[in-house]
Amino acid sequence: MELNFILNGNRVKIDVSPDKRLIDILREDFQLTGTKEGCAEGECGACTVVINKKAIHSCLVHAITLEGKNILTIEGLEKNGDIDIIQKHFLEEIAVQCGYCTTGMIMSTKALLYKTLNPTEEEIKIALSGNICRCSGYVQILNAVKKSAREMRGEL
Repeated sequence: MELNFILNGNRVKIDVSPDKRLIDILREDFQLTGTKEGCAEGECGACTVVINKKAIHSCLVHAITLEGKNILTIEGLEKNGDIDIIQKHFLEEIAVQCGYCTTGMIMSTKALLYKTLNPTEEEIKIALSGNICRCSGYVQILNAVKKSAREMRGEL
């Protein structure tokens, strides 16, 4: 089946099986390997991407649903050689441990900050609840999200 969608700001066309998972399309067909596969069941969040400004586990999305969608991966956050504000604050706040969950955490944060630039701590926790980090106590991650929101509001 032929699909047309927007991937990291670029219109793309691909011929794939309707049941091929988005994570496999990203990694195999577009060589975008920043999206990680952890559990393959939508439980860990390592494969999170943003589709139409919502955080989605790409291991659960089949090709047949992608027509016309706007998909953003971790690779799409970089602009003109500069990392995204969220990536910057994850590094500054030492919210990156082994790194396996990091892309999913960052993409979930991106989706949250599309929705609100002034999230409460509870909203942040809910937005990140689909992501598991086995290395940190989440404090650095929460701090990184809060700092990103402050900078995006112009407070830093």
